[in-house]
Amino acid sequence: MAPTRILITGGGRGIGRAIALRFATSGVKICVASRTSDELDKVVEEIEAAGGEAIAAQFNLRDHGSIEAAVYRAVDFFEGQMDLLINNAGVFDVKPFEECDPGMVQKFFDVNILGAMYTTQEALVALREADGAHVINISSTAGLQGYPGSSVYCATKYALRGFSDALREELCDEGIRVTTVYPDATDTTLFDGVDLDLDRSTMDSPETVAEVVWKAAQENECPKDIKVRP
Repeated sequence: MAPTRILITGGGRGIGRAIALRFATSGVKICVASRTSDELDKVVEEIEAAGGEAIAAQFNLRDHGSIEAAVYRAVDFFEGQMDLLINNAGVFDVKPFEECDPGMVQKFFDVNILGAMYTTQEALVALREADGAHVINISSTAGLQGYPGSSVYCATKYALRGFSDALREELCDEGIRVTTVYPDATDTTLFDGVDLDLDRSTMDSPETVAEVVWKAAQENECPKDIKVRP
């Protein structure tokens, strides 16, 4: 069953924006959430121009009250039912582990895993009200293998994988699907300023990831784990 009411975190840019625009062509209702209001307003305009309905919810994944408010705004827009939650927001950097200070470690865990967990928790009531609801967590190949200089990032993405796997088991009897998507390096602003020697022309595009997410959301059976590059 195709989703018609969708909440996307990290929806102001990159993969989140691309996902929103991919779904918008189906005439759905989308709530895009992120920290930057200017980016959100622009994406809302793009969604509406593509044929969808949209609202923006500015929020901070490090503030539980902010998460509550954003999900409440989305659920109110959806009139109590949510078909699809896409936990996409994340932060990234490359540093030797010995240089990762406590503030950085806390930020990575707050955004990459705790934010996804709390957003899902707040959305569960509305997901249960929908028929065949779906949670899609955007992880990374860093949730499947380790990379040098990414110990903290990998730790959060492995945690997201574990959360997804366990949540799937908890919710399967209720008909709520949980899927984890593992993109490879994707050419977004996440890599701006990162000290890596990368040829960004060889990276996947946000639109490539968005297409994978869109296809996963159309499946009647639950695809558990999807690599963007099989």
